[in-house]
Amino acid sequence: MTTETLRTETLPAPYPASLTARLDPGLSRWLWLVKWLLALPHFVVLAVLWVGYVVVSVVAFFAILVTGRYPRPLFDFAVGVLRWDWRVAYYAYAALGTDRYPPFTLADAPDYPARWDVTYPEQLSRGLVLVKWWLLAIPHFLVLGVAGGIRALIGLLTFFAGISLLFTGHYPGGIWDLVVGLNRWALRVSAYISLLTDEYPPFRLDQGGAEPVPQS
Repeated sequence: MTTETLRTETLPAPYPASLTARLDPGLSRWLWLVKWLLALPHFVVLAVLWVGYVVVSVVAFFAILVTGRYPRPLFDFAVGVLRWDWRVAYYAYAALGTDRYPPFTLADAPDYPARWDVTYPEQLSRGLVLVKWWLLAIPHFLVLGVAGGIRALIGLLTFFAGISLLFTGHYPGGIWDLVVGLNRWALRVSAYISLLTDEYPPFRLDQGGAEPVPQS
């Protein structure tokens, strides 16, 4: 086995839950002040979708327990809800990274600056489904609960970015990288506890808009 082979084998494989984002240039200085209002129609729809998400997750739990498979239509719905939520979050309260209004769709929107997808697993562990969504995820819950919760931290960082936009017209790149990285970590954990994948989320803050890829 060559040194090159050893180096390649030690590189982490891409996580099956993928979050990408693009910071739009020329963001409005003031629009972020009213985005919570503009996004209200999305919040209403998402409130209904999240109810469906919970029901789908319960049905999927028993389906995986019996068959070892997440029914594909239910999987696509669950991923779509998380995708929709991420787009709205990126627009409004968890990044402020774009002024483009999010589309009303569960499907992927390739031209939108915030995207989310999960590779469909052909087979899932029947045993893990009993413990991964609460017991195995506890270490991540503890890490993400530091500093009053990751959502609070993301909200604070996004607020600082909004203040910077208001007074300078500039979104600090370091804050954006960190905000996207924190959202990526949280959504990876969400995918895991939602039974969408058996692959344990890495304890790694991958910052920036692109998912890390193995380098040869």
